[in-house]
Amino acid sequence: MRRPRRGSRARSVAWLLLLVVSLAPSLVSSILVNTPAELHASKGDAVTMSCTFISANRPTSKMTVDWSYRPQTGGPLVTFFHFSSRAFPPLDGQFKDRILWQGVPARGEASISLVNATLSDNGTYTCAVRNPPDVHGSPTSHTVLSVTPKAASIRFSDVAVLLAFVLLPSGVITLVLIGRMLCPKKRRDQSKGYRSPIEVTEGEEYGVQPAGAKEQRASCCDLYMMDSEDEEGYYDVKKHLPVDDGYAESRC
Repeated sequence: MRRPRRGSRARSVAWLLLLVVSLAPSLVSSILVNTPAELHASKGDAVTMSCTFISANRPTSKMTVDWSYRPQTGGPLVTFFHFSSRAFPPLDGQFKDRILWQGVPARGEASISLVNATLSDNGTYTCAVRNPPDVHGSPTSHTVLSVTPKAASIRFSDVAVLLAFVLLPSGVITLVLIGRMLCPKKRRDQSKGYRSPIEVTEGEEYGVQPAGAKEQRASCCDLYMMDSEDEEGYYDVKKHLPVDDGYAESRC
């Protein structure tokens, strides 16, 4: 019986290794996971942590998703969420009752939502996806979350108080000032009794000034221009006039 030569055996092993290497990519494929580098939110907001993946094979029931967290101050990486056919949210700890599964594996999505973000949630979040046989490549990706205090906002009640205690009194004062400008007070000299130019007091029709009035000397300029028919009546009245030191006849 003839024994096989060593050379033929070596060639057989070489062909077998070549076959395994050629079939290796089809047996083990790579996967690519992607997340945003940074996320920003305000205190109390709901934050969606996006995670997408690309796999050479269609997701199956063996596909798993894990979300982990490392605080901003440092520390170990802690896994707080797991998905395998269904979601397993955290039952205790910092993220209890605050994680919602938003993933759709058939579309290559493995996202989650963080409800009521707090300042203690600042840190690095890691999304890891495995879809056997796609377990190599870049199965994990990191995103940094920054939560800041919420900016103060003006509520409707604050606006109402501002209108009631500031703007309303200012408006009333403005209206009063405008009214005073449009309707000024009468001057003091106008507040006295108004007398028609044709009205005269007792004695003035004879040229006699009332008591207390400032004495005024008659001058040649105070001429009495009258017709000859009125002269007789004038002199008749003059005879009956009372004597008054403040009365003087023009002697022009």
